[in-house]
Amino acid sequence: MTDTPTTAWWRDAVIYQVYVRSFADASGDGIGDLAGIRSRLPYLADLGVDALWVTPFYVSPMADFGYDVADYRDVDPLFGTLDDARSLIADAHAHDLRVIVDVVPNHSSDHHPWFRAALAAAPGSPERERYLFRDGRGADGSEPPNDWESVFGGPAWTRVPDGQWYLHLFAPEQPDLNWENPGVRAEFEDILRFWLDLGVDGFRIDVAHGMVKAAGLPDVGHTGQSEMLGTAVLPYFDQDGVHEIHRAWRKLLDSYPGERIGVAEAWAPDTARLARYTRPDELHQAFNFHYLGSPWDAAKLRDVIDGTLRAAGAAPATWVLSNHDVKRHVTRFGGGETGLRRARAAALLTLALPGSAYVYQGEELGLPEVLDLPAEFRRDPQAGRGEDAGRDGCRVPIPWNGDEPPFGFTAGPSTWLPMPPEWRALTVAAEEADPDSTLALYKTALRIRRAERALGDGALAWLDVPDGALAFTRRAADGTSVGCAVNTGAEPVRVPATGETLLSSAPVTREADGTLVLPPDTTAWWR
Repeated sequence: MTDTPTTAWWRDAVIYQVYVRSFADASGDGIGDLAGIRSRLPYLADLGVDALWVTPFYVSPMADFGYDVADYRDVDPLFGTLDDARSLIADAHAHDLRVIVDVVPNHSSDHHPWFRAALAAAPGSPERERYLFRDGRGADGSEPPNDWESVFGGPAWTRVPDGQWYLHLFAPEQPDLNWENPGVRAEFEDILRFWLDLGVDGFRIDVAHGMVKAAGLPDVGHTGQSEMLGTAVLPYFDQDGVHEIHRAWRKLLDSYPGERIGVAEAWAPDTARLARYTRPDELHQAFNFHYLGSPWDAAKLRDVIDGTLRAAGAAPATWVLSNHDVKRHVTRFGGGETGLRRARAAALLTLALPGSAYVYQGEELGLPEVLDLPAEFRRDPQAGRGEDAGRDGCRVPIPWNGDEPPFGFTAGPSTWLPMPPEWRALTVAAEEADPDSTLALYKTALRIRRAERALGDGALAWLDVPDGALAFTRRAADGTSVGCAVNTGAEPVRVPATGETLLSSAPVTREADGTLVLPPDTTAWWR
């Protein structure tokens, strides 16, 4: 693939998230795999994205669908082989697409050889020092070592037969690693080198805010556990010590050619804390969950955008509307025609903002959350947290073609999560044949974004517009500029937007003086 030493590709890249189980299946077992991704690379290249981020495909018992890793240097047979991974990376590069893979450093699987050795070893042994084993409280040690809670609900401690307890901030099958142990740090540097040597262009770092624990593992009292779109922000996350790890990883990434990057999945209480993950000697990007969590409201969106850009400083901001852990934004924004209209408008807003944007597979088709999955299919370990919890509904496989499930996702008869029959109107094939489809909107937006120098990295200047709307311009060094206006209100708004309309999420009109009239829930770009 083409590359130059001075190209900061990641500063304004559009990165497509592939949830490997649900993107495309080449084996016929109804579960997505690496060969399936390879077969759809022409689609991603035609869509116009710059890179793909692939969720974990490592050896795993799948207690958390791959985020419980038993072998960080091999591919689970469910998804293929190590040769399939090599071929995927090579083919992606041939299509001028970069590849970012997940690394899961906060915890391993309980099937990992290290954890099995820890269970077989005695308390205080070197094997147990790789994890966080502690004696319990109370006269007989029958109480957990502290009051910490798991993100998935319940105590964050599980007792083993010899009486000790081990920490797991997620599922019991995901024991937390001890990042105070030099052996753990050395192991993960070696894991990163393994995949960098295979040619990956970077890593999305799972729970990048979680590896270092508060000294002494103190009680936190009432946690005040708050939910942010399904992921808890707990008071023992975001410890200052994690930044030392990220600085070491940045040095490692910088030692490889081609601008390999690190992307933090970091939940922080505010944008200022989040910005610490992208200081010049740390990671290149951090996911902006504050933007993802904003309601469809112009004033609140502007506050989040301003806060993000102010905190980001010299680092590029990132913008994301959905991912594999939250309800799809078509549904969050109201569902049905209203939700889709707002989702289309939000997509154009997102792609006009300074920095890098992430697209979750299927959002370019306008897929909604699947809310009525039968109980026997709801296997997400997070689902036990409440009736409305669980992430299965955003992970239903992608519909490619045909009039009935499995819509070309697999040659087999069924898929690991059932697909709604009504998605026949939302297949890739159906939308490719419709010039007004959401897929057509994304393709056009991405083509314009790549062609217009004013879009992508840089700054913005706000315009004065009526309540319920927001508008800004983006200017390039060559003097060209692009404007973006969004109406989140219930009535049409008039925006001073003299120039050529480039694209709109719904039909717009212009008055004789050039004023742009935006209907409700609509975004427009103009040159």
